[in-house]
Amino acid sequence: MTVLSIGLCDDNYDARLALRAALERLLEPQGQRARILEFSSGEGLLGWLGKHPGELNLIFLDMEMGQLNGMETARRLRQRDDTLPIVFVTGYPEHVFEGYQVGALAYLLKPPSPQQLEEVLTRAAAALLRTEDQVYLCRRGEVTYRIPRREILYFSSDRRLVTCVTKSASYSFYGKLDQVAQELGDTFVRIHQRYLVQVQAVEKVSGSQVFVGGQTLPISRSCQQSALIALTRASLEE
Repeated sequence: MTVLSIGLCDDNYDARLALRAALERLLEPQGQRARILEFSSGEGLLGWLGKHPGELNLIFLDMEMGQLNGMETARRLRQRDDTLPIVFVTGYPEHVFEGYQVGALAYLLKPPSPQQLEEVLTRAAAALLRTEDQVYLCRRGEVTYRIPRREILYFSSDRRLVTCVTKSASYSFYGKLDQVAQELGDTFVRIHQRYLVQVQAVEKVSGSQVFVGGQTLPISRSCQQSALIALTRASLEE
């Protein structure tokens, strides 16, 4: 079963505790497992996501926080990920319409009712499904990573361990490169038994090598013809 990873960001401890308890009461009877992480500031949330990108499925974000308020935190989140569902929670109704500037999923007044939270969880699940074609989902242990496809440079494989390399981070999980290639389709091309690259990320092809994200990757003899055809076609379509 996929574990839902939820972030709660509020500088008020009691508010975080109450929201966490309300979410757990909703999720447990449904048999839904949740990993709920708490943050006391926007800076703390952004710093953690910088080290753990793609690990959260939903964020509840307080509007009124210290140095970095909820709206500015949300703007910075959106610069990294425009698909992550964000729910604002506030004690002031006059802020409601501000959430639309960053594509907020919902805006809840404190304390949100169980019915409101249940509706938000349903909408968040639907939003994640709608954006599945924009992200690559991979799982290691209980953590499911949501990686924006446009950020991916290439995948490498070492036996059963696959590593997804993006512009800002790397993610390792157990799987098969053949399966990854099948899931991603023709926007990615196999250049080697160990490498699958995003066609649009290739900077240059030289002989039996490709240059991607500052890295040099080999093109194997068995993949050379199909890889060069795919890469040539992509360059002509730009």
